[in-house]
Amino acid sequence: MSNPICKLGLIGCGSIAQAVHLDILTRLPQVQLVALAEPDPDRRAQAQRRAPDAIALPDYQALLDYPDVEGVVVCLPSALHATVAIAALERGKHVYLEKPIAVSSAEAEAVIAAWEKAQVVGMIGFNYRFSPLYQAAKAAIQAGQLGELVSARAVFSYPPGTSPLWKQKRASGGGILLDLALHDIDLARFLFDAEIETIAAELRSHLYEDDTAALQLGLSNGVVVQIFTSMSTVDEARWEIYGQQGKLTADRYRETHIDITPSHRPASRTAQFRTSLGRAVRSLNPRKILAPTLEPSYQGAIAHFVAAIQTGQPVQPDFQDGLRALAMIEAAETSARTGRVISVAEGAMEVSLSSL
Repeated sequence: MSNPICKLGLIGCGSIAQAVHLDILTRLPQVQLVALAEPDPDRRAQAQRRAPDAIALPDYQALLDYPDVEGVVVCLPSALHATVAIAALERGKHVYLEKPIAVSSAEAEAVIAAWEKAQVVGMIGFNYRFSPLYQAAKAAIQAGQLGELVSARAVFSYPPGTSPLWKQKRASGGGILLDLALHDIDLARFLFDAEIETIAAELRSHLYEDDTAALQLGLSNGVVVQIFTSMSTVDEARWEIYGQQGKLTADRYRETHIDITPSHRPASRTAQFRTSLGRAVRSLNPRKILAPTLEPSYQGAIAHFVAAIQTGQPVQPDFQDGLRALAMIEAAETSARTGRVISVAEGAMEVSLSSL
């Protein structure tokens, strides 16, 4: 017996919704997009042309009052996330909320209180957990293919001139930590099944406020993770994970498969040539050449959200994961401000200072 159709509403029809969410919500099996909410008339009209069967509304409150909507996908500027999520939860709607969960831990805790009271599905949009590359990387780590882990480094960046105004200042929910670093902080927890115990961070402002960051995370399993992230350089999204038996590379913009390099280089030049040729062939993948930023993880994440609504099964990542990641961002901001390593307390989201 098939699951019933899940009737969803989309709140916010800006660039990310136009590029990603509308296509997914109009083609996913078992989903009916029944309503759109967008105050800008041009964006609202564009969205309705792509979802002609959905009612288009100028206000999210009207969408939440629409009786057919059982769950919502929220794609709004970050400063609006908490307010809209709480309103949806108070009406008993399931909520898929693009990250961050809020712009402060206090707001995030209010979202979680409303979620726990509503007893509905609350999922945060850490979609990269559903990337086939990162899932393969996690499986390789768990299978011991790298041996004992040593360290990891991640790069996540995009070019200048691609950020809307609200992303250019922390006060409006912007800055690189909330925009991109949040994803890699969550991926560190996901990939290594470990919690973050210490954070050191430096922030720089090149074109926008706090548009570039370098972070170092100390994990509970002893792994050290370095993260570089920027909205003022080039398109890049890559993890490199080092173990005693080899190195794993997961490059979302250039590869469709993870690459594992053994700890010892091949002895013969023929073997070295074969290894290099294999990497070159994989880098010529037509799908990646034609659409280097095409990201299948978005569909996987929203499909997971829908399945949780239909089956009543727990969802991951949930709003608690959103709070944990946001608390790490606040710890990173404290580190950048004070020039100190921040020790993150177990359980509670409090931080204490320790000297470098």
